[in-house]
Amino acid sequence: MDVIISCALVSILLPYFAKIPVIIEMHKAGGYNNKQPRVQQHQLTGLGARAVAAHYNCFESLAVFAVALAVVLGTNHTSNGVQWLAMAHIGARILYCVFYWCDWDLLRSITWSIGLISPITMVALSL
Repeated sequence: MDVIISCALVSILLPYFAKIPVIIEMHKAGGYNNKQPRVQQHQLTGLGARAVAAHYNCFESLAVFAVALAVVLGTNHTSNGVQWLAMAHIGARILYCVFYWCDWDLLRSITWSIGLISPITMVALSL
């Protein structure tokens, strides 16, 4: 159970860690615009634009993983296999961000797939 809860914590924090490169790129683009940060973020290009996309995608992924966690915890199905799947999801999501920042699209797509398949499998195993 500790693994599941730890993965939940990491998944909640990941979107905020993924914003660090966004903030760095915003500072490089004339300073962080705290009055309209989203307008500034939409004007970023290259690494900045990819970092914004990775940041937003972390929130999208969090919703899927949260549902899987709710099902797993609600059915009390926290087997070793489910725990490994939760860790695989977290690992894939971290790598997804790195691959997005580096513009490695094929690896990014592979880790995105792993990050999606893992929580779906967690739910399926809880049936």
